Amino acid sequence: MRNQQTKPYHDKVALVFIYVFSFLFIFNLVHNEPIHTYIKTIKSNSIHVNLPEDKLAHQIKTLAEKVDQPAVDAKIDSIWKAIQGYDGIKVNQEKTYQLSKVLGQVSMETLIIEKVSPSITLEDLPAHPIYRGNPQKPMISFMVNVAWGTEYVTQMLDLFDDYQIKVTFFLDGMWLKDHEDIAREMIKRGHEIGNHAYSHPDLSKKSNQAIHSEIVKTEKLIKKLGVHSQLFAPPSGSYDQRVVEIADKLNMKVVLWTLDTVDWKKPSAEQIVGRIVPNLTNGALILMHPTSSTVKALPSIIESALQKEFHFGTASELLSTDRVLSVVGVD
Repeated sequence: MRNQQTKPYHDKVALVFIYVFSFLFIFNLVHNEPIHTYIKTIKSNSIHVNLPEDKLAHQIKTLAEKVDQPAVDAKIDSIWKAIQGYDGIKVNQEKTYQLSKVLGQVSMETLIIEKVSPSITLEDLPAHPIYRGNPQKPMISFMVNVAWGTEYVTQMLDLFDDYQIKVTFFLDGMWLKDHEDIAREMIKRGHEIGNHAYSHPDLSKKSNQAIHSEIVKTEKLIKKLGVHSQLFAPPSGSYDQRVVEIADKLNMKVVLWTLDTVDWKKPSAEQIVGRIVPNLTNGALILMHPTSSTVKALPSIIESALQKEFHFGTASELLSTDRVLSVVGVD
């Protein structure tokens, strides 16, 4: 009778022992240096094998169909002008198979995923202005044109810090000349600096030489900060093809906006929120200035964007081909 009562207990002990032994074996397998080195070798080396028609290969193929995304080429859109391409991703099924054979299993976490670059990027297109990022990229960017004042710039910097957001400040040269310390603080906090001409002119009414001078004078001041501009925002959004081509020769892209707060007209914070939040979309470049209303509106805009699962980045990050959502195994 005693033996019958203790048998289930002994069975449980044996089962626990098996589980513990199995866990230690797998742990040692994964963390064993030769095995770890072999896994790294599989990931880094080029492997070309024909996948056998087995269960493991079928599982990998099924998962790959869910993960693979083709790259998107840059293009000229009739409305939005130049639109950047977007990286694709693809499961390397051969490498994943080799790794899965070592691990004894396959899952989304063990897939070896590689980047697929677009065949055409912005650099391959003729000079055109940019109004938005790629519509497949779930990122938005704040563009802050700075040509006057300092009070609200400082408040903006603190607000962006609170939300751990990086933006692009487009600086007017005359403003920068008098506020180099604030510009350095922008850079120190991780923000991008763009060129906003020198004296806020209507560049479409200026000569080629004057356009060139306006950009170059400001860029000299920006380079004193230890950085350089990749992007040029024409004052008041006024430009013509000459501006685009001159900026292009100076290695800058002319960037406009997708959404405009129109905060220079001094609307209420509620009006700004109502203008921006309902229209948030993938790849949106959002124009603003350092004003009281904008500072008050920003928390609501940011919170709404986060709820909609948008990522934030500088204008250059938005306009890169880089995919936003990180996937385990992406190189």
